[in-house]
Amino acid sequence: MTTRIGTIAACFISSVLVTNVALAQQDTGRQGPVGQAPPATPTTPPEVRGVPSDIGGVLTPKGRLIIEPELQYSHSSVNRVTFRGIEILSTLLIGVFDIEDADRDTWTASVTTRLGVTNRLELELKVPYVYRDDTLNAVVDVEGSNITRVTRDYSDNGLGDIELAAHYQFNDGRDGWPYFIGNLRYKTTTGEGPFDVKRDADGIEQELATGSGFHAVEPSVTLLFPSDPAVFFANVGYLFNLEDDVDKRVGSVFIGEVDPGDALRLSFGMAYSINEKAAFTLGFKNDFIDETETELFDVNEGGPIKGDSSTLNVGSLLLGWSYQLNRDTALNLALELGVTEDAPDTVLTLRMPFGMNAF
Repeated sequence: MTTRIGTIAACFISSVLVTNVALAQQDTGRQGPVGQAPPATPTTPPEVRGVPSDIGGVLTPKGRLIIEPELQYSHSSVNRVTFRGIEILSTLLIGVFDIEDADRDTWTASVTTRLGVTNRLELELKVPYVYRDDTLNAVVDVEGSNITRVTRDYSDNGLGDIELAAHYQFNDGRDGWPYFIGNLRYKTTTGEGPFDVKRDADGIEQELATGSGFHAVEPSVTLLFPSDPAVFFANVGYLFNLEDDVDKRVGSVFIGEVDPGDALRLSFGMAYSINEKAAFTLGFKNDFIDETETELFDVNEGGPIKGDSSTLNVGSLLLGWSYQLNRDTALNLALELGVTEDAPDTVLTLRMPFGMNAF
């Protein structure tokens, strides 16, 4: 397998909340037919090192450590109705506001480390720091009589939700077979969730959340198929958001158990080599998010009320560019363009993974 295949895969970009993948071939000087790994014994996997992320990829060799600084910018402009101003994973809205327009800008700086435990097993840790700036233009109905237009402009920053992941390569990709990689990701609640922020007497948030507030687990499977001068990729996964007892009063509403909607996640595309150092990627991803189930009670009336929840279809076009600076360092730029109503308008991600020997 030529070095060019590594450069192609280095341009593979992701999905979230979210998701990017870059692969880089270890420069061993060996040449072989593209689409088939060099001959290897059953105990020696192909000499391919990877920098996988949410979608996964051909893994980092044993003893190799990858450190990946990342800067991501996300912008979304939406029109929707909300109640009490609480938003959980963009699926549950609780409050008195009828929002006409909401502009949200999010900057996320993160550092991801990946360690090759064996030639087929890789462990990953991602630590994000989030800065948010939201502008909400809303119509407020005060006691059902006075209609007032208001504008809220909030900004906040803090630690995001730390993620842990493991990736396992099932096969060696020989004899024309694609690579199959299993991924398991766990998202913590280290960020400040929507029910943790400060609110006024009416339950309107005075701060912005930097995390989802709920634990999540995501298993997925990745397929990579080299075919000179391209690498085809596909991924399918399922995001389980774990339910929790909130048990908090927000204004006149008491919130009991909340079960955020789970999500089916799909992506596919192609990374194409320009030369041995440069490549670009074209792909598509889609998240189908289920409804959120919530226990809501009216404190004044003493009875249950129905929360506003619906399914979401988050689809984005993926574009990526990659340049291999040297054997250990690459520069990757990824762009996501929302193509469905529920998707962010744009997500721009700059990453610079570099590797070293850990043991």
